[in-house]
Amino acid sequence: MKIKKHHLLTINKLLIEVAVAIGFTLIIWLIYVSVSVANNKVQIGSSYMTMNNEFYPLLNEQVANYVEERKGLLYSRDPALSVNKQVDEIHSFVNKQVNAIILNPVDGKSPKLNKAIATAHKEGTKIVIVDSPVKTKQVDCTILSDNYKAGQLCAKTLMRKKKEAKILLLTHPTALSAVDRINGFTDTIKKSHNHNYQIVGRISTFGQSEYSYPRVKKFIQNGNKFDTIMALNDRTAVGALAAIDTEHQTGKIKVYSVDGSKDMKKMLGVNKSAQATVAQFPIEMGNLAAKVAYKLIDGKKVPKKIILPVKTITTKNLNYYNTSGWQ
Repeated sequence: MKIKKHHLLTINKLLIEVAVAIGFTLIIWLIYVSVSVANNKVQIGSSYMTMNNEFYPLLNEQVANYVEERKGLLYSRDPALSVNKQVDEIHSFVNKQVNAIILNPVDGKSPKLNKAIATAHKEGTKIVIVDSPVKTKQVDCTILSDNYKAGQLCAKTLMRKKKEAKILLLTHPTALSAVDRINGFTDTIKKSHNHNYQIVGRISTFGQSEYSYPRVKKFIQNGNKFDTIMALNDRTAVGALAAIDTEHQTGKIKVYSVDGSKDMKKMLGVNKSAQATVAQFPIEMGNLAAKVAYKLIDGKKVPKKIILPVKTITTKNLNYYNTSGWQ
């Protein structure tokens, strides 16, 4: 029996249409499956004020390892000290329907940033704040080093070493953790009722050595008389130490700071200006942040605030700490 040519063309056309329909259905099914798989996984967004500070990549590494071990998804972002960028990142996390956000705020006092955090929380996203607090109460847990005590310890170490000092403060006013450290330092100085300790200046450095180096250098060149620096963190302190070296003031100006970074620990006992650093523990903070996020996602209760201890490091106890990395 012969099939007419126009019948063959009709059959071929039908076969092609069926194949296209099957293919299209298969694509839709694959997309649905992939989205379903992604939605079934725990998804976490993380954003830190800047990744140009080894503290935050190390902290985030602990989060990434924890999430990976549990077959989850982590979206890590770097706002590079921009509030607007961090706000956009939070909105992006919400659009991705992440289960939790681990956040270190660019500016804990920013109304715009606090509003974005509160909105995300109202949408059902769990919020874990790390290292520096925010003003909004719409968070599930805040994990901090004892920043005020860190400042106190720097002041106490200074007063044990020197009977008098003219002090330059290196600050970061928008980072509330840095504000707490400087307040802990200055309050302790004031409570000593010793007028031989004087604050002679403040320089805002954004917590970055690329800001502290030129600004401390200029402060020295302008003829300001000081012999001590209290730096909000080690990164700022390292920039200050470089400025001191450049201006041939090594040993004449003493530097105290907070972090316990490998760079600052290596300076102790080698650079005569480096006196002490109060250690934070980013590895512990990162692991804890991830554990807390998962507990929240599982509907478990966690403390509203967790404060991690800090420790003073000087040449006397340096051997107890890892000088090739963080603790």
